[in-house]
Amino acid sequence: MNVGVIGAGRMGLPIIGHLASKGFRTVVHDIDAGKRKAVEERGAQWAADNGALAAASDVVLVCVGYDEELRALFPQLAAKARPGAIHAVLSTVDPKTVQALVASAPKGISVVDATMCRGGRAADEATLLCFVGGDAATVERLRPVLGAFASDIVHTGPAGSAQVAKAANNLILWACLVADHEALALASHFGLDLEKLRKALEISSASNDALEKWGTQTMAWADDDMAIVAEMAREHGLKLPQSEVTREICRSLKPRRYQLDKYGR
Repeated sequence: MNVGVIGAGRMGLPIIGHLASKGFRTVVHDIDAGKRKAVEERGAQWAADNGALAAASDVVLVCVGYDEELRALFPQLAAKARPGAIHAVLSTVDPKTVQALVASAPKGISVVDATMCRGGRAADEATLLCFVGGDAATVERLRPVLGAFASDIVHTGPAGSAQVAKAANNLILWACLVADHEALALASHFGLDLEKLRKALEISSASNDALEKWGTQTMAWADDDMAIVAEMAREHGLKLPQSEVTREICRSLKPRRYQLDKYGR
């Protein structure tokens, strides 16, 4: 199977390496041509543009940052797509963006979303969790490709549903990170050994993934993730007061760098 990957960033690049190492003929394009060397070092081929990539691929994995990027590049893919191809959105976007792409896809082209959880370290280790939204038959066709870099694959329902699952994941993730920060700030001001406490909390009822990975995660996407949650809630008339507070706190924390002896100072 020929697999195309659009986006060779922090998540895309290790995914490319896993696909190539598992025997998939992998072709890649990124707007940054400077990434070509790193892509080829991982055993993949470089495509001149998105159209050339689509023409060469049975499956296209799209790993770009924002809704507007997806909307701009999908017509390029559709114009050159192979009959029967699957175009999978790995990006975290609004569910209605995926639904719009499904509605505009040429006949015979399947569009699904396959959002990723567990972060960069899991991408490196091929232990990502993928939520997948699409019809069951297409998801099963896609499963061997996703299995090259994901240890867990969960079919969430129709296209767009994987974005809902990822939004739920992100809401909890960032709320946990804020709570971790405040708890360790409190302990810091009372003179506790923070690393010792953190390790103890990992085996307590307060255990959470953000705490386990403390100091290794980035908050670069926190505001974007929570903006998607806020828009989804607004569209459906939902009140999510905690998520609104979490978003504001994440904005204040984002510029900082954390060390275990500097919580809250």
